[in-house]
Amino acid sequence: MINSDLPEKINSKHAAEIFAELYGEDHIETARNRYNTLINEMFNGSFPETELVNTSGDLRIFSAPGRTELAGNHTDHNRGKVLAASIQLDSVAIVQKRNDNIVFFRSTGFPDVKVKLTDLHGAPDLLSKPEETGTTEALIRGIAAELNRRGCSIGGFSANAASIVLPGSGLSSSAAVEVLICRIFDSLYGEGNRTPLEIAQIGQYAENAYFGKPCGLMDQTACAAGGAVAIDFADPDNPIAEQINFDLTAAGYILCVVNTGGSHADLTADYASIPAEMKAVAGFFGKSVLRELDKETILNRAADIRKKLGDRALLRAIHFFDENARVDIMLNALKKEDINRFLVLVNESGNSSLELLQNVYSPNNPGSQGITTALTLTKDFFRRQKTTAQLACRVHGGGFAGTIQAYIPADTIDAYRTNMEAVFGLNSVTPLRIRPKGVIELVF
Repeated sequence: MINSDLPEKINSKHAAEIFAELYGEDHIETARNRYNTLINEMFNGSFPETELVNTSGDLRIFSAPGRTELAGNHTDHNRGKVLAASIQLDSVAIVQKRNDNIVFFRSTGFPDVKVKLTDLHGAPDLLSKPEETGTTEALIRGIAAELNRRGCSIGGFSANAASIVLPGSGLSSSAAVEVLICRIFDSLYGEGNRTPLEIAQIGQYAENAYFGKPCGLMDQTACAAGGAVAIDFADPDNPIAEQINFDLTAAGYILCVVNTGGSHADLTADYASIPAEMKAVAGFFGKSVLRELDKETILNRAADIRKKLGDRALLRAIHFFDENARVDIMLNALKKEDINRFLVLVNESGNSSLELLQNVYSPNNPGSQGITTALTLTKDFFRRQKTTAQLACRVHGGGFAGTIQAYIPADTIDAYRTNMEAVFGLNSVTPLRIRPKGVIELVF
């Protein structure tokens, strides 16, 4: 039977403390309203999968944050280093365990998803289906299959979900959903104590093998782990993660993203070209990834690489080595609380992505350059400020379309928002807050 006291718990003082930690003191009531809306839908008949014949047990609540990349643009897929952080924007799901092997997943604004898990031991229903490529069904099926392979029992659940992770923004809305689904399965049918790294790896597997996108592991790791984290992917099966202090507020800055409104549709080939070209350069030397080489080796054979693989592959390889080294320097700057030095390096990272990595717009659609435009307007805004503060901006996430990242002094954020929203629309500027918790089940 559904636990009828959950709405009361959502309105408790304890819940307010949890919401303040996840979303900030100014957003407690907004969070309460959001959670209560999802819960009420499970009661009032608007949610189609709550018949008692199919469900059992109390409602349970799960949350998974999006993430922001701080450094290490396109390095993880070649076993590089990154800095990333989970953020206050998240995907929330109100979940009830089912008595069958069906997963029903409803997310506000998206089509309902229903996946039948008829055989938990590798039968065709748990194998990747080509017709599901690029769908939430593929993610659910892939996560279920990989958890089952790792020894976790799998069963059905109904979920009423909603995400405030901006889609197409480089804040990893898809990775948030992946780790959310994995945590739900593990909590309902496993022991609920799988590590953030294992959850991240399972999500990545589903996205690579079932969804059909060749992503690295950074997004899922940051969403699963929580807080600001430095990750070294030298050993992809056992990445080294180090929690770090990242308090921009104390330094007088606000980290924000600007959504340029570009669509990520038809960009899979652009994303895939980056790891493919980097690995092609590694393959030129008989290696699988660039982390197995060094920059001097690449430069010594630059003429031969250009001839065989082209200039862009060479430039992207150089970006990898420069960016990988920059992550260590940026990490040291944060440890020393040297924000100015950190922000200088943010600009260097952005320039490298612009000039070497070349992921600010799709070469297949040169007429659409929202990221380049946003960077140009931001730098122009910086030049007009009468301040000695170090200012910084860079492309954010995978690139080609979506968002830029900007570090704005708190006393100029209103002016910056006005400038950017005049071009990119109302609410295109989103301040970010580092969230200390990764993917979790909330207990009130």
